[in-house]
Amino acid sequence: MTAAPESELAGEVAIVTGASSGIGEATAESLAARGASVVLAARRVDELEAVAERITSEGGDALVVPTDVTEDDDIDALVAETVDEFGAIDILVNNAGVMLLERLDEADRKNLRQMIEVNLLGLMNLTHAALPIMQEQDTAHIVNVSSTAGRRAGAKSSGYNATKFGVNAFTEAVRQEVTTEGIRTTIIEPGAVDTELQEHIPDEEIKQQIEEGMLASMTPLESEDIARAIAYAVTQPQHVNINEMLIRPTDQQR
Repeated sequence: MTAAPESELAGEVAIVTGASSGIGEATAESLAARGASVVLAARRVDELEAVAERITSEGGDALVVPTDVTEDDDIDALVAETVDEFGAIDILVNNAGVMLLERLDEADRKNLRQMIEVNLLGLMNLTHAALPIMQEQDTAHIVNVSSTAGRRAGAKSSGYNATKFGVNAFTEAVRQEVTTEGIRTTIIEPGAVDTELQEHIPDEEIKQQIEEGMLASMTPLESEDIARAIAYAVTQPQHVNINEMLIRPTDQQR
């Protein structure tokens, strides 16, 4: 007999970073709807509280832990509060990220540093902090949200490409280290998704090209599409590990 969708993750605990909007918000709600207790991590407290209120109003379980993934103290506090409240970390969704696209010769080094610290180091450090808890359990699942930019480099995207290629390499190396310990890893690689990610692009010309060019030329993915993919990966039987999921809009060519 197959478990009902609303009970697939009953009793499991999931941390979701970047949970205040977009893919993180949709993923938290999707996992909660399947029975998981979700820990919502991001910097924007008001938005996190709103997500938590929606989850609890539907009968779900949510804990808000304001977190800046570039701060070690915040990462350690996130792990500690999760374990104190729920006693486990069954699923970690490393979703927090920024996409600050610029030509390298015109780039602000602060933007390059921010992408590395959020997209890559934050993900690595939180995984490092959560891993000992996971290793004490029989099972756990690490989901790292990367991008098609982690497979194919492009002009005006060198810093972002570097971080996403790094996410892919890091995830595969960790998979090889912990796969015999019952810990699964999944790389999620979305193509064009209609989120606020592109709103923070510092180069106005690039931002306009994406918003009025690329996104307008296709039917982009929605955050919920990626959330469903993550839910699919983490609800597979323990002996099944979806290592990698590349997800593009049907009409995205590259």
